[in-house]
Amino acid sequence: MTSTDTTRLTGATAAAALALGDDALILSHRLGEWAGHAPVLEEEVALANIALDLLGQARILLSLVGDEDELAYLREERAFRNLQLVEQPNGDFAHTIARQLYFSFYQHEVYGELARGDGPFAPLAAKAVKETAYHRDHAEQWTLRLGDGTEESRSRMRAALDALWKFTGEMFQPVDGQGGLDLTAVEERWLAALTGVLEQAGLDLPQGPRTGAWAAGAGRQGLHTESFGRMLAEMQHLHRSHPGASW
Repeated sequence: MTSTDTTRLTGATAAAALALGDDALILSHRLGEWAGHAPVLEEEVALANIALDLLGQARILLSLVGDEDELAYLREERAFRNLQLVEQPNGDFAHTIARQLYFSFYQHEVYGELARGDGPFAPLAAKAVKETAYHRDHAEQWTLRLGDGTEESRSRMRAALDALWKFTGEMFQPVDGQGGLDLTAVEERWLAALTGVLEQAGLDLPQGPRTGAWAAGAGRQGLHTESFGRMLAEMQHLHRSHPGASW
């Protein structure tokens, strides 16, 4: 990644840009881990394309706050503000799809609202909402295929949805600087759309609590799950090992 010249945000608006940018950056890296490991070649290309879309979003958002390389590769774990959901390990393919289902439906709604506003995120959101529509459709189609497939695929999808459900509450905690984003309305639309897809797939909406051991909002506060530190070390290793290198 290389920095771009742009007007820098400050205060709460910068914090909101960092949160949105970190979501995109970390999920992009997680999806990139599927390179060479996806179940079929076509799906490897699809996941790589989604990862690149997210990386592009992250670059723009982080450049609104500071130097994008420094923010991605030189921050410590507690300085990242991404949702705990996006940092969860890929697991099996159903686990990845469940994570995509929860997040892409949320992100599409958020960017849709931001695009309709006149805040600093509107130009990015207007472009990104088209990308997230594809991400959402990809997750939806795979949820239907796995849920309405074999007993094994249905069982794995059900288990993945249940395992990640506890991380979804954090998505709807207010973040200062997000330009009057109505997260209550976003959550209602998210739940309605999610319920519709799961019903078509023959799956039930998980019924457990939507927060984990920590209070909702922990990732936004810099508190992350155990796997995040290992992922971050891998992501930052090359840059930290060769500071100032150019390619």
